[in-house]
Amino acid sequence: MSKHDTDTSDQHAAKRRWLNAHEEGYHKAMGNRQVQMIAIGGAIGTGLFLGAGARLQMAGPALALVYLICGLFSFFILRALGELVLHRPSSGSFVSYAREFLGEKAAYVAGWMYFINWAMTGIVDITAVALYMHYWGAFGDVPQWVFALAALTIVGTMNMIGVKWFAEMEFWFALIKVLAIVIFLVVGTVFLGSGQPLDGNTTGFHLITDNGGFFPHGLLPALVLIQGVVFAFASIELVGTAAGECKDPQTMVPKAINSVIWRIGLFYVGSVVLLVLLLPWNAYQAGQSPFVTFFSKLGVPYIGSIMNIVVLTAALSSLNSGLYCTGRILRSMAMGGSAPSFMAKMSRQHVPYAGILATLVVYVVGVFLNYLVPSRVFEIVLNFASLGIIASWAFIIVCQMRLRKAIKEGKAADVSFKLPGAPFTSWLTLLFFTECPCADGVRLPERDLYYRGAADYRYSAGYRLVWCAQTRC
Repeated sequence: MSKHDTDTSDQHAAKRRWLNAHEEGYHKAMGNRQVQMIAIGGAIGTGLFLGAGARLQMAGPALALVYLICGLFSFFILRALGELVLHRPSSGSFVSYAREFLGEKAAYVAGWMYFINWAMTGIVDITAVALYMHYWGAFGDVPQWVFALAALTIVGTMNMIGVKWFAEMEFWFALIKVLAIVIFLVVGTVFLGSGQPLDGNTTGFHLITDNGGFFPHGLLPALVLIQGVVFAFASIELVGTAAGECKDPQTMVPKAINSVIWRIGLFYVGSVVLLVLLLPWNAYQAGQSPFVTFFSKLGVPYIGSIMNIVVLTAALSSLNSGLYCTGRILRSMAMGGSAPSFMAKMSRQHVPYAGILATLVVYVVGVFLNYLVPSRVFEIVLNFASLGIIASWAFIIVCQMRLRKAIKEGKAADVSFKLPGAPFTSWLTLLFFTECPCADGVRLPERDLYYRGAADYRYSAGYRLVWCAQTRC
C-alpha cells in the first residue's frame, strides 16, 4: 500500500471516529416493539383518518392506486435510509449522513430546512389539538391557547425526562391509530362478507362500476392528489433518528422498515378499497372522516367522539415525534458547527435538552398565535409546515447513492440491507418526488393559486439546494 493510500485510509478512519463521537451520551433504550410502532406510526396520520374523505370525493376509487404508488416510493426512501443506518446508526440521521458524504454545507441546508418543517408542523399540531378538544361541547368555552399550552407542556415534559418516556408514549399513540384501522378492517370485512345492504345499497364491486368506474373523474384528479398523499407519509424518516438510540439497530431497523410496506398496503390501500366496496365513493364527504361515515351508517353510537380521540392522538403523536427529532437534529448540527454550540448540550438523562428547549421556544410562539389570532393560525403556518420534507427525502437518496459509491471505491464497508434495484430505484425516486409539485399544478382551483404556487416554489427551491449541496460540497 502506498503512502498516499495509507494517508487516505487514516483520514477516513479519523473522520469516522469524529462522526461517531457525535453519538456519545445517548442512552440506547429503545426496544423492538417501540421501534416497530415508531416506524408504522410515522406512516399513519390524520391524512388517512380525515383527509381520505375529501380525496375520495376528488379521485374516487383511484385513491387506492395513488396510495399504493406513493407508499411504494416512501418505502424506497425508508430502504435507502436503512442502508445508511446499517452503515452507521446516528441520531443525527440524514443530517449526519449529509455531513459524511456531502460536506458540512449540505448538513447545514438539510438540518435547518428539516427544523423549519418540524417547527411549523409543531405549531399546526398544537393548534389541531386545541381544535379537536373544542369538538366536545363541554370544552367549548375554554380558550384555544389553553389546550395548546397543555399539549405542549405534557409532550415537552415527557421528552425532557428521557428517551424511554418518548418511546413509550409514541408506542401507545401509534397503537391507538393502528387499532382504529384494524377494527374498521375487521368490521368492514365481516359486513362485506355478510352480503347485507348498507344505507340502501348492496355492498360489493358493483358500487365501483355503477358509479363511474375506477377513475370516475378521469386520470387527472388522481395525478393532482399525488402531492397531498405524499405528505400523508411525512415523518416516516423518524425511524432513522430513532436508530441512534436503539438497543440493536442492526437487527431492529431492517425489521421495522420491511414491515412498513405491507402495513401501508393493508392500512391505506386496503382501507380505501374496503370503503368503496361498502358505500358508493361519493357517499364520503370532505370534512368528515370516511370511517365515521361508515360506522354512522351502521348506527354505532358516539363514533364521532371515538374518531375525534383517534385524530387527537395522531396530532399528539406528530407533536411528540417532531420534538424528539428536532432535539437530535439540532445537536448533530451543533456538533458539526452548523448550529449554535450550546445546542449540543446533554442532560443527565441523556437527552439533548438544549435542542428540545430551542424547539419548545418556537412552539410557544404557536401558543401565542392561538391566543392572538386563533382563527388564523392554520392560515399563517400551514403552508410552511411541509417545508423541507421533499428536500430531506432527496438528501436521504443522494446520501445513499454516495454511500454506494464509497463502497464501490473501498472507502466504506458493504452493508447487508440495501435499497432494491439501486441505482435505478434511487434515480426513479428522486424523479418522482421532483415531479410531485408539477403534478399538483396541473389543475388548480383559483382560490388556491397563491398557496399552491408558493408550495411549488418551495419544493423546487428545496431541490435546488440539494443539488447545490451535492455538487459544491
